[in-house]
This record gives sequence, structure tokens and C-alpha cells, in this order.
Amino acid sequence: MTKASQQTFPRQKQPRKVKTKPAAATAPAGLGKPTRARKVAPEARRQAILKAALTVFAAHGFEAARLEDVAARAGVAKGTLYLYFRDKEALFEALVRNAVSPLLEYMSQVAAAPDIQPLQALETFFAMFQKEVLGTERKLLLRLIMAEGPRFPAIAEFYYREVVSHGLRMMRAISKRAASEGAFATDAPARYPQLVVAPLLVAVLWDGLFAKIDPLDVGGLLDAHREVLTGRAHRGST
Repeated sequence: MTKASQQTFPRQKQPRKVKTKPAAATAPAGLGKPTRARKVAPEARRQAILKAALTVFAAHGFEAARLEDVAARAGVAKGTLYLYFRDKEALFEALVRNAVSPLLEYMSQVAAAPDIQPLQALETFFAMFQKEVLGTERKLLLRLIMAEGPRFPAIAEFYYREVVSHGLRMMRAISKRAASEGAFATDAPARYPQLVVAPLLVAVLWDGLFAKIDPLDVGGLLDAHREVLTGRAHRGST
């Protein structure tokens, strides 16, 4: 072997490897950091659907109301709505129960309380109706029944069974007590409890049709109604 072949070459220094951190992922422009979707409790979602349903039913009527509009207003997918209610009729029935059942339960307790006089029970009923029906969106549901019931007997029958029959039974019991104790001038309200609630229905109709033209003094109307029932002026009247 020649010297040339034995010649060695200096070893080349290998470039030093530099450890680098992976580049941080950047979100597409306008998106910002991803956030975890907030979980909504099933009952809260159900209540949101019912609230949206009342608005849609009141605006369009029972027949024209569309479930996709209810879902959109509630902020849920239409498929999600079907997880809670099988169809539009089931949604309507749930809406009625949700709106009215607490009021019926409360009045049932008042009517059955032995230490509450009949006229006191009626005062409580009138005050509750003014505050919780005329003073809230519940009045929209009652208007809907009045308007749509004749065309859709099924929803009218449901409302009668779930609401009206219970209310009339309570009014009849209160009126019988009032007549037997001499608090009512006649026993007619015991025979026709519709007489007791008639001015309240007038108030709901008037509010929807004529309130902007000629507002109704509901308090004054109820004072006059008490006078008719009892045969004497109400202490709050002037």
C-alpha cells in the first residue's frame, strides 16, 4: 500500500443538532381558542322548548305552528325536540300542564283549607288570576284555547279535562260553602260555577282585543262582581 493510500483525512465535524420546540398550533383567523360546549341540564332545555312553544303557538295558532320554528327559537335541533315531545300535540299538552298545574295545585290547597273562609278563597283566586294569568304570558295560552278550540276539538277536550273541570269543581265547592254560610246572596254560583269565573274570561278576551283602545279596570270589574255575588259592596270599593 502506498503512502498516498495510507493518508488519512481529518474527520469532518458533524453539525450540532439543535433541539427545537414544536411550533404552537394557531387557530384559524377569527376563531380564537376552542371552547368546550356548555352542558345544558335536560330540564332547563325542556323549559326552553316550552317557552319557545308558547311564543310560536300564540303567534301562529296551533295548526300553523311548526316544530322547526319552536326548535330554532329554543336554540336546539329539531331532532333534540323530539327527544322530549313525540309530536306537536304532545308539546301542546306539556305546555298546558307546565303553565297551569302549579296554579291549580295552589288553589286546591286554598280551597281545601278548613280555616280559610269561602270569600277569602275567592279573593285569593281572583288575585292569583290577575297576577299569574293576566300578568304573564299564560294569558296567551288561554286566548289560544278560545281561538283554536272550536277547530281542534282534541285540544279543547284536553284543556277541559286538565284545567276547566278542576277549576269548576273548586268554584262549585267554594260557592256551596259560601251559600250555606250566607256569604252569597243566592245559590246560583253553586249551581253554575261558571258565573264565578266569567269576568276573568271577559278580562282575558278584552285584554287581547280592546286593551289598546279602551283598557279595562280589572280590579274594578272584580269589585263589582263581588257585589253581585254577595249582595253587598266590597270594602275596597269607593
